[in-house]
Amino acid sequence: MKRITRRQVFVGLGATGAVGAAAFGGLLWKFRPSRLQFGSPAPNPSAAANAIVRDYRVPDSDPAALQLAIARDPDPAAATEKAIAAMGSLARFVAKGDVVAIKPNIGWVRTPIQAGNTNPAVVATLVRLARAAGAKRVIVIDGSCDDATRSYEKSGIASAASDAGAEVLLPKPELYRDTPMRSSLIDSWPMLEPILSANKIINVPIAKHHSGAGFTGALKNWFGLVGGERGRLHWNLQLTIAELAHFVRPTLNVIDASRVLLRNGPKGGNLDDVEERNTVLASIDPVAADAYACTLLGKRAGDFEAIRMAASLGVGTADWASLRHRVL
Repeated sequence: MKRITRRQVFVGLGATGAVGAAAFGGLLWKFRPSRLQFGSPAPNPSAAANAIVRDYRVPDSDPAALQLAIARDPDPAAATEKAIAAMGSLARFVAKGDVVAIKPNIGWVRTPIQAGNTNPAVVATLVRLARAAGAKRVIVIDGSCDDATRSYEKSGIASAASDAGAEVLLPKPELYRDTPMRSSLIDSWPMLEPILSANKIINVPIAKHHSGAGFTGALKNWFGLVGGERGRLHWNLQLTIAELAHFVRPTLNVIDASRVLLRNGPKGGNLDDVEERNTVLASIDPVAADAYACTLLGKRAGDFEAIRMAASLGVGTADWASLRHRVL
């Protein structure tokens, strides 16, 4: 695993920087053939009961601790700090010696102002807070849709996270491992091993429009975990989103809504499609986080099938107001 420093970002990567679906053609994965169909069938409770769950959560033992914090500030770093402080500091979630994987959205060759990727200030703040909490290593990685080298650089995340003390890893083919999932749709699939082998995972998406899913946030962000022919996962997109969220239970979800892409997502590009919301929210519940975050785009949780499906699988609740929460 190669750390990317500020002065050596992407040096020597050459053609391996273009990480797309074709790059993983040699990896094996298995669908459950009976579920290969268009549309979104209802979640299968018996399949969910047998599915593998990779659980990185910490016990919610304090009955007074917040489950959702919504912070507003024009400075994304300050908003992130406020949200994490309200949740009880990152030390509530990260222990000394932990290996922490931070999984932002670095899907596109887009600048922060275009709101196609997670804001780099949000990512860098979480890196610093994780290091301050005693993390032994902090890894930042995502499976880009555009050329990974250019996406990491243009987003500003590579340099910001590295400067804050993270090991920034490009999603090279050798970092993917065939991973059993055993959901109703997917038996196994190549996934980024540095994320799944960490002690703690912080899921850090950006809230934005998605042309296929309608909305992308904490639940949809797990598409950046998988390799292979990801286009095939869109055949039953809503159910796949829910089942990936059922498979990975992160330690914490932090949604960047400092600037939101209202149309033409997930890639965007036109600044007319972007509006400031100056919000960062943190939650132990990804369903509730998405249920609130989508309102910042003028939507409701009921508009999105994946939110309903994830709730039915026990991933969380769409009734975000029922959580112990605070708006800052």
